[in-house]
Amino acid sequence: MHDLARPYQELVPSPCFVLEEERLLANLEILADVQAQSGAKILLALKAFAMFSVFDQVGDYLFGAAASGLNEARLAWEEMGKEVHTFCPAIKEHDFATLAQLSDHLIFNSFSQWQRFRNQAADYPHTKFGMRINPEHSEGAVAIYDPCAPGSRLGVTLAEFKVDELAGLSGLHFHTLCEQEFAPLARTVAAFEEHFGPFMAGMEWLNFGGGHHITKPGYDVAGLVKLLIEVRDRYGVQLYLEPGEAISYQTGTLVGEVVDLVRNGMDIAILDVSAATHMPDVLEMPYRAEIVGAGLPGAKAHTYRLGGPSCLAGDVIGDYSFAAPLTIGQRLVFTDMIHYTMVKTNTFNGVGLPSIAIWRKNGELQLVKEFGYEDFKGRLS
Repeated sequence: MHDLARPYQELVPSPCFVLEEERLLANLEILADVQAQSGAKILLALKAFAMFSVFDQVGDYLFGAAASGLNEARLAWEEMGKEVHTFCPAIKEHDFATLAQLSDHLIFNSFSQWQRFRNQAADYPHTKFGMRINPEHSEGAVAIYDPCAPGSRLGVTLAEFKVDELAGLSGLHFHTLCEQEFAPLARTVAAFEEHFGPFMAGMEWLNFGGGHHITKPGYDVAGLVKLLIEVRDRYGVQLYLEPGEAISYQTGTLVGEVVDLVRNGMDIAILDVSAATHMPDVLEMPYRAEIVGAGLPGAKAHTYRLGGPSCLAGDVIGDYSFAAPLTIGQRLVFTDMIHYTMVKTNTFNGVGLPSIAIWRKNGELQLVKEFGYEDFKGRLS
């Protein structure tokens, strides 16, 4: 848990994401140990964590990055300079050449895409091409994040798998998890092997995708290592994992401020932090963000509904209780805000983007970036 006395909460502009370097390095050390024991290569999934100001540190521990499209692939190539693995649900004709040039692995989502680009693929001998499959084994608790939900557009099912078109493909990829423990992965691997194991003959690599909560306390790291070794030895392939949350899990906060206090049947605090623009998963999943020193409604003496500064009526973060009344100008610290939060911010309604800072392990506070009007205007015309 975060220390209530974290000194940066009063030093940074508000709102502000603060990455805590010591926590990031602790996660990376766990992942590096998994790599050393299993021989698997772990990649940073940029869809969860794309803070390129620390890519040099991430690259000291991991083998590269996993991108979801052209812009992420370019960012990984420019800022990390290690392996780039790219998967796209669909690749446009004019993007293929650049993607193939930037990517060490380029993974297709369908055999129709492979048919379209396989002749061009021969022009990029440094790039390994693969196919994403759908093991049709759901482990996700939230439908919007379940790649194996009925009717999913992600991955090739067994019924659509074209064995006679595998020439030129060197590996397979699956991704079924979302911030989950080891047991769901073990069940997924069993489903994959049952349906697609026979097609691994002649393959060079297998990518387990992301969603692995490896750095969360209680994760069965020993079980993961054992499984990775068994699968590696069974097929004689290089294994990859591409978690995002495991790298940045519990590595930082979002600091916000109480701007006004109003009442409408209950006490309401309006913050400079917005659910709609700064933490949209609060509305989309939904999930409850944790705040240092706060409890569930009624658990402490003073309960408030926390809302954002946008005009969206539903821009509500949730109801929280506090030991003492909130005051205008008071700072609130939202925990575990670095993965799948920073990457989803937007400027709806002209709401400003949070600044970005790093709390270095030596106690130094580094303000990495601040945003302003031009960042809002630059997205429009």
